[in-house]
Amino acid sequence: MGGSEGPTPEEKEKMEQLERERLEALREAEERRAEKHRKIEAEREEMRQGIRDKYGIKKREEKEAELKKQQEEKMGLAGAESGINRRKKTPEEIAAEQAEANQDDLTKLKNAVENQVNEIKGQFEEKCSIQ
Repeated sequence: MGGSEGPTPEEKEKMEQLERERLEALREAEERRAEKHRKIEAEREEMRQGIRDKYGIKKREEKEAELKKQQEEKMGLAGAESGINRRKKTPEEIAAEQAEANQDDLTKLKNAVENQVNEIKGQFEEKCSIQ
């Protein structure tokens, strides 16, 4: 009715300034809240560490890492990562593992003996070379 089409440029600028101030205040409040929580958590961790030291308790992460290491040693995977973060094997590594798994004890023994014979043979050839 009044013929007004909307806020004037001055009103728009004033509204934008108020919005910027409001967002800045929210950001500052969030920073203060986050800093307060960081301080509180640091104090709590200090208290926890004091209790751990007093009673000789290991930190949970240390316990989990130690248990994981023991399990890997039992399974013959010492030093290897397991799960999602482990290194992917190359096709050559996979083929070598499959070939090794397919060998029976007799074949493994035969290969070991052949390797030893070849080593001794090489040593004799070095020492007994004909000139």
